[in-house]
Amino acid sequence: MTDLARQTDPTWQPDILGAGYEQHTFDLGRDPDGEGRVAAVVVRRAPSAPDDVTGVALYVHGFSDYFFQRELADFFDARGQAFYGLDLRKCGRARRPGQTAHYCSTLELYDDELDRTLALIEAAHPGLPVTLVAHSTGGLIAPLYLDRQRRAGRPSPVRRLVLNSPWLDLQGPPVMRGPVTWLLRVLALVRPFRALKLPESVYGDTLHLSKSGEWDYDVDLKPLSGFPVTIGWLNAVRRGHATVHRGVEVGVPTLVLHSDKTSFKPTYTEASDRADLVLDVRQIAHWAGSLGADVTTVAVPDARHDIFLSLAEPRRQAYDRLDAWMKEHPTTP
Repeated sequence: MTDLARQTDPTWQPDILGAGYEQHTFDLGRDPDGEGRVAAVVVRRAPSAPDDVTGVALYVHGFSDYFFQRELADFFDARGQAFYGLDLRKCGRARRPGQTAHYCSTLELYDDELDRTLALIEAAHPGLPVTLVAHSTGGLIAPLYLDRQRRAGRPSPVRRLVLNSPWLDLQGPPVMRGPVTWLLRVLALVRPFRALKLPESVYGDTLHLSKSGEWDYDVDLKPLSGFPVTIGWLNAVRRGHATVHRGVEVGVPTLVLHSDKTSFKPTYTEASDRADLVLDVRQIAHWAGSLGADVTTVAVPDARHDIFLSLAEPRRQAYDRLDAWMKEHPTTP
C-alpha cells in the first residue's frame, strides 16, 4: 500500500454528478480477459467541512450499477467522513467501447483498483480510518478482498465494513447451486462471454423516476432491465460464494443490512417496492456469519435490494441503524 501511495498523483476532472463531485481514472493496463485496456474510475465528493474530516467512506457498487447515490455521500459527509465511490473495471464510468459490461473472470482482479483507490485515499487523508461500504456483488467482492489482504499480512486503512444486501449465495432452486454451478465451471472455459437467459425483473422500474421510482440515474450505465449475465462472470461469482461458505475473516467490525423479505414476482405490484426483488434475504442472513468474528446483521422492514434506494421510511430506518452502529463501533485515526 505504501508504494502505491507514493505513486499516486491523481488528476481530477468534473464528474457527471455535477457540482461538488470530481473523478479520477486509473489506467489498469491490458485486460487479462482480452478486452483491450481496462480502467477504473474513482469519484470523490468535496467535503462540506474539510478541516473536520475524521475518516473516509469508500463505496463499491453492485452488478449493473455504478456510483450515483448522492444521499449516501451526504450521510457520511455530515458525520465527518470524506466520501469516495469506485466504479470497477468495465462498470459504469469505467466501461470502454467493445467491453462486456461488468465482465471479470475472477474477482481477485478487482484487488488492483481497490489497492489503488485505498492508496489514493491514504495519500489524500494520511492515517485516517476507512469505512468500506459495498452493495450486492460489491458486497461479495469487498469481504473477499479484505480476507486476502489480512491473510497476506498487508496493512489496510479499512476499519469498518458495511454491506448493503451482499450477494453471498446464488438465489433460486437448489439445482442452481448444484448441477448448474458445476456446469458453469466447464462452460466458463469455452464460452465465458456467452450471456445466460434469466427471468426478467421489475427492480429497475421500482427505482427510476421514468417508471415508478424516485431516483434519477444514467440508464446507459445502469439499465432498467440490467446488463446480460455472462457464464464466465457468474462462474467467478460462484467461486467467490464458495470461498465465503468455507468461512473468511474480514478482520474488522461488519454491518450487514438486508430487507426483511424477498419477492421474485415478474410483474409490478405495490409490494415490489417493499421487498428485495434480486436476492434471497434468507441466504444473506444465513451466510453473514461466515464473514468474520464481529458481524451485526439487521433486517430492514420493507427495504428494497439497495437498502439506500428504498422508500422513505425503510430508508430512514436503515440510515438510523447505520448511524447507531457507527457510534457503537467508533474508529480512531
